[in-house]
This record gives sequence, structure tokens and C-alpha cells, in this order.
Amino acid sequence: MAAGGSASRRAQEARRQERLLREQWQVARQLARQWGAASEGERRVAAQLLVLTARGWRLLVDRRWPGTRTSNADMLLVGPGGVFVVDVKNWRSPPEAADGKLCAGGEPRDDQAAKLLAVTKAVEGAVASLGMSPVAVQPLMVFAGQRIDAGLGRIRLLGEQETGPALLSQRHRLRPESVRAIADHLERVFPDYEGAAVTQQALPASERPQHDSPDGLFDLQGLRDAVLEEGMRAPIEQWMTFLHPDQVALVRRNWSGPARVSGPAGTGKTVVALHRAAYLARRTTGRILYVTFANNLPRVQSTFLKTMAPTVADRVNFRSLHSWAQEFLQERGVPVRLHGDKAETAFSLAWKHVGRESRLVEIDPAPAYWREEIDYVIKGRGLTTFEEYATVTRRRRKASLRRAHRQSVWELYEAYESLRGERGVHDFNDVLSLALTEATRHRGRPLYEAVIVDEVQDLTLVGVRLLHALVGDVPNGLLLVGDGQQAVYPGGFRLSDAGIDIRGDRGQVLRTNYRNSKQILDTALTVVADDVFEDLDGLTTPGRRDVDLTYHDGHVARVTRPTVDAHDKELLDAVRALPDGARADTAVLCPSMRAIGHYQRLLTQAAIPVCLLEHYDGHAVDAVKLGTYRRAKGLEFKNVFLPQHDAALPREAPADAADGTKKSETAQEREQLLRSQLFVAMTRARDLLWLGSIGR
Repeated sequence: MAAGGSASRRAQEARRQERLLREQWQVARQLARQWGAASEGERRVAAQLLVLTARGWRLLVDRRWPGTRTSNADMLLVGPGGVFVVDVKNWRSPPEAADGKLCAGGEPRDDQAAKLLAVTKAVEGAVASLGMSPVAVQPLMVFAGQRIDAGLGRIRLLGEQETGPALLSQRHRLRPESVRAIADHLERVFPDYEGAAVTQQALPASERPQHDSPDGLFDLQGLRDAVLEEGMRAPIEQWMTFLHPDQVALVRRNWSGPARVSGPAGTGKTVVALHRAAYLARRTTGRILYVTFANNLPRVQSTFLKTMAPTVADRVNFRSLHSWAQEFLQERGVPVRLHGDKAETAFSLAWKHVGRESRLVEIDPAPAYWREEIDYVIKGRGLTTFEEYATVTRRRRKASLRRAHRQSVWELYEAYESLRGERGVHDFNDVLSLALTEATRHRGRPLYEAVIVDEVQDLTLVGVRLLHALVGDVPNGLLLVGDGQQAVYPGGFRLSDAGIDIRGDRGQVLRTNYRNSKQILDTALTVVADDVFEDLDGLTTPGRRDVDLTYHDGHVARVTRPTVDAHDKELLDAVRALPDGARADTAVLCPSMRAIGHYQRLLTQAAIPVCLLEHYDGHAVDAVKLGTYRRAKGLEFKNVFLPQHDAALPREAPADAADGTKKSETAQEREQLLRSQLFVAMTRARDLLWLGSIGR
């Protein structure tokens, strides 16, 4: 290709689009003149919208508002960018939007905004039955003869020249068949007034104006640039626009108190949570807090929401729980001295002086198990006395501890706390406990309108209590999203332990898998089929749960080689064989940081671009994503590679070893946790699940 060839083709396309837009504009102006009752300014706005009808949009004009006697909707516009409720204004004074108020010429016009929002709500209800999310329905207030592009809550205020470019530059949400179906549905729900319809067919060539000088108020350059941008953008993910009608109902539901959405992997829990965040942000004036445990997931979710609902994205605060708690304490003037390494040293010394010679080694000589006991049972549950610990139910902990063993654990805990205090440092559990104390001490006006907790099963009990304290039991205040089977950390709790009462229909279970094919899901379920788990509501649930499947194209590739080198060569060959552009939606997932280091070096040496999941923010990047099973929580990829996926799992399935010795309870617990982590990694795959093994 000659240098500059791409630029030349782009210039040719720009000139072609300019000629086409000029013709479409003149045709649209002729059609708009058929509006006898409209002002000249409204006709010019209508002409802008009629230009869109030549590009796959549908325009419905002056529609009756069902359920009212005289009210109407000025225009309903349906196109690739979604559904737009358009209110055209012909005000003499320019509009002004400040502090959530709308004025013109010093006079308040909030009633006009309220009416537009009411019509928009009716349109949302109409398209919800088709599975369309509320984020795809947008209210526009368009001002004839004015120049403006501003926001008023969820309403976008546009001037005459800004309207066409703004609509053409929308990311594609709807396919042509969806545009037709939605427009036909809205035509039935919002019937027209007799005689109000305007034909949208192009005029015959003989009737087209021969001059091609555009109207002075028509920004041809802006429209042309928007068309070029539109053609260069990839279509938006369909789940950002369409959900199952049952999911849309959850997004729009008015909850009377704390609510929970659960369900097996792949059933769209996070999707519902994101759409719920956008829905609440559009209907409230307060802030929305969206929290999860992992540090990387909030960045990805924030990117998705900015794509789905850019007008309200700044109203939703995406944070990991610990980073939010540290900032909260800093704002309140509470000193935090978080130092993981020094806290770890304090525990090592406590184990050396107190734990190593105690009766705890009879159960498990590895200090890691007892560190987890302190982190997830004692400090994770906020226990402060031995008597509390002596009687507490240690959920998801298999080792049976008699009172004497618990006494030894408590002595280890006290030694750790003493050594940690001497060093003047906090651990991660301390941060949450301090934040909980501060949140319950000052119960004034809630900091947030609503709190949404994703992957709630990965939090500690103290973490859940903290988030509950921020909003209490107010309607629509707290939404908990997660699945107990996908817990990847030790320990556990019930929501009732946190004082959270999920009653009646405030506990919803999703049962349709939208991500995995039967082959991929069956492979993943085989790993956890025998692992009964207790969910957050206290119900004991079998590992293999029945789900409905909607996706059927995925497959599983199993590769077993005798050596690591041979195994890794197969991995590289499979990654290289992916089609162009596929690396952006491909992940290599590993059980440990050590394995991450190995495969980062391997891929880099093979000149395959790598993006670590801890740095991934949800934007498309032409690189293989690399991270641990835990980091992959809440994400999905078309292609998932799991090298040496079974290396950490025991080769023998029975609980008893070949020599007749019984596997310890702590060993069984660790193995079940490893299986849960592997299950989570497997269920990230949509099209390809590649499973590598070393053996003969």
C-alpha cells in the first residue's frame, strides 16, 4: 500500500458522505415543510431527524401518551443508537441548566423537564417487555434556533445544530431488525393523532431541489464527521442494551428494603447490577456506591458503565471495599497505618512463639490455615472475646475445633494483635473494623442513595456490616449480588449474621446461563459436582445445579503433554492460531502468582502482547489478558486458556489415601477451595475453554 493511501480513501469517503448528506438534507427540508402547525425552527429540527431516517432510523411524530387524556410525546426516535424521547422547544430565550434546575429568560422551566422524564418512563415501560434495558432509552430536549449541548440530570439538552451530530455519533446499540421491531411496538403503544403522521420516504429525484447549498443553520461538517466516526466504531456489546425481560424487571423493581440477586455462574448477575446502578443514578439525586472485593474489577465495571450510560456514569462510585474504606477513614480524620508486610511479620513471630508448639499442629502444622482462621473467622466476623469465638459457627471451615483448640487459636490471635500493636500497624481487617465503627458512630444523612455489592460472597462479615451501615434498610438502598458456589476465599457467613433480612421477593435467583455452552458448563460442573455448599441464605445447595442454556457454540479443548516445555509449546501454538483481533478477548488464567510470572515470560518471549488483569480497565486492547483465577472474578472472555489447570488438585479423588491414611479436614477444605477457584476460571469462557495438563 502506498504511503497516504489510507488518508486518501478517508478523504474520498468524506466527500462521498458530504454529497449524500447534502441530498438527504434537502429532501428532509421538503418533507418537514409538510408540518403546517410547526414553527420554522421546529421544522429545521425535524429535518435533522428526518436525515437520520435515510440511515436506518425511525421517527414517530406527535404520539398519544397512553393513560392520559390530552398529553402527547413530541417525537420518538428509534435507531442504531437506541430509543430517544425528543421534546422540541422553540423558546425565545436560551435555556440555562444549573444545579439541577432548568430556566429560560430568568423563568423556571422545571415542569417541562418533569414532563419529558414522565414520558421517558412510559417509554421505558413499553420497551421493557422486549427486553430492552432502561439505559438504552434517553430523553432529549432540543431547542430550535439555539446552540447548546449540556446535561440536566439524565436529560441531554441539545441545540439545533448539535442534534444531528450528537445522534449520529451514538455508539451502535440496535441492529436493523431490532430498530424495526421496537419502532413497530412503540407505534402500537403510542398511537398517532389523526393527520399527524409525516411520510418519511425520500422524494423522487425530479422533485429534489437542484441547489445543494445547505441551510445556514445546518452543521454539515459536524454531521459528516459524526458519520465517519460512526463507521469506525465497533458495535456495543448487546448485553449493554438487551436483557431478558425478567432481568429488566429486576433492574426497574422498587425494592422495599435490602435485596439480593443470586444465581449460578453465567446467569448475568453483574450485568443486572450494572444496569441497576445506571437506573438508580438516573432516578435519584444522591450518589451510588458500587463495591466489590477485587481491586481490578471496579475499573472494568466503571468503563462498562461509561459506555452504557455516559450521562450518569459520574454519579456511580466504583471501588474495591478496602480502598473505599481507607478513603472514608481518611476523610473522617481517622489514622490508618496499613502495612501488610509488617503485619505478616507480626503473625510469623506469633506463630513461632505461641502456635508452633501448641495443640494446633495436631490438626494442621501449616501456619497459613491458622492465619486464615484469624483473618476470616475471628477478625473477619468482628469477634472481640474468647466466649464469642468459643461458640461461633465457623461457616465453610471443615476442621472440627474443640474448646481447647479454640483456646489455642485465641492465644495465637492475642499474641499476633500484641505484636502488631507494638509495630504500630494495621492489617486489612483492621481497616474495615475501623470504618464500621466510624460509620455506626455518626448516623446522620446517608452518604449514598444506594449501595450495590457485587461478588458479595467474597467479603467478610465485617465488610458486609459496614456496607449495610451506610444505607440501612431504606427502600432500594442495598443490593447484594453474588453466588456462594463461586466463593474463592476461606470462611463464610450468612446474611442474617449481618442483621440483613431478605424477605419475600427481595431475594431473586437467576437460572438462565447466557455465557457458557453446555460442553463448557458441564466440564466446569464436573469439578465441583460433589462439593455441597452453603449459600449466604443458609440453604445447603448441591454442586451441580440445573440451569437453562441459551448459548451453544462453545467447545472445550483438552491438551495433555509429558513435559512442561511440550505443554507450553501447545499453548503458544493455540494462541498464535487465534484469528486476527481475537487476542483482545482472550485470557490466560493461572492459579498462582508464580505461574503468572512463568507465563508472562513465555508469552513475552514469543512476541505475544500481554495485559495483566491487575492493569486491565475494560477497554479493548490487542493483548492476551493474564491473571490469576481470583482476578478473573466478574469477567468473561471468548477464549480462556488454563495451562496446567489440574496441577494443584489431588490426583486421587477419594478422601482416603492409598496407604489407608485419611485425608485431613483442613486438606479437604483447601482442595474444595481450589476446585471452586478452578470452577470460576472455567466459567469465564464463552467460545473456547483450553485445558492444559502435564502427564502421560
